[in-house]
Amino acid sequence: MEKLKLEVRHNFIVIEYALIAIVGFLGIWYLTTTFTNIGKLVPNPIQVLTFFFRSFVVPIGGNTIQEHALISLGRVLIGYSVGVALGIASGIGMARSMLFEAIFKPLFEVIRPIPTIAWIPLAILWFGIGEMPKYFIIFYGAYANVTINTYAAAKSVNPTLLGAARMLGMKEEDLLLHIVLPSSIPQIFAGMQSGLSASWMGVIAAEMVKSNNGIGWVIIMGQESANTVQILAGMLVIAIMGFLMATGMRILEGRLCSWNQKKI
Repeated sequence: MEKLKLEVRHNFIVIEYALIAIVGFLGIWYLTTTFTNIGKLVPNPIQVLTFFFRSFVVPIGGNTIQEHALISLGRVLIGYSVGVALGIASGIGMARSMLFEAIFKPLFEVIRPIPTIAWIPLAILWFGIGEMPKYFIIFYGAYANVTINTYAAAKSVNPTLLGAARMLGMKEEDLLLHIVLPSSIPQIFAGMQSGLSASWMGVIAAEMVKSNNGIGWVIIMGQESANTVQILAGMLVIAIMGFLMATGMRILEGRLCSWNQKKI
């Protein structure tokens, strides 16, 4: 009971300081844009927030801002899911098969450092100007992060534990399902968290290059019309969505990996 009270108190303190930081930031933003020349370049937060909430009912292009956000999120979920699934498979494959590691790992290490945004021109050339280039960019952002984390986790599984399981007659597929994967889950989630951030940034970049909807499109249309308020409102949506997705991933990890959490 005492532990629960301490945890609740800690959460309230965290929320309190977070609110103070946000209000302080908005206050400084308002004062600097109102009483200095910065206001000629940057709108004040009241203008941005007014536009943001108005865009929930007044469409930007053919969609309201929440519809643009859901379109971007839908793209992320498709590409991200495929990237996570193939990333886990590739990481496990490299860690458990010397032949697969010898063939695939050098190629992966060459491709992995290439930034996600650098693939956009090739993706458009390969897949045209529809949805597939966006899915590919999202996929790549998730795949690279999940693969490297899964590989590192599966490679570092305690060899003594594996040896003991083999001595007891456990088959390789059972080793994978009951020892390698459970041991790797915390690090896989770390890769999924990084991959989610990369996928979200990737879809925004792809939508800014070629799209007719989505939050990236909202921002690039704001640039073309010199509408700084619209640009900042789009950036606000990116921040909120990114925060919600990261928080959701941490909650999911906490539920699935509760056995790995440090005890207070």
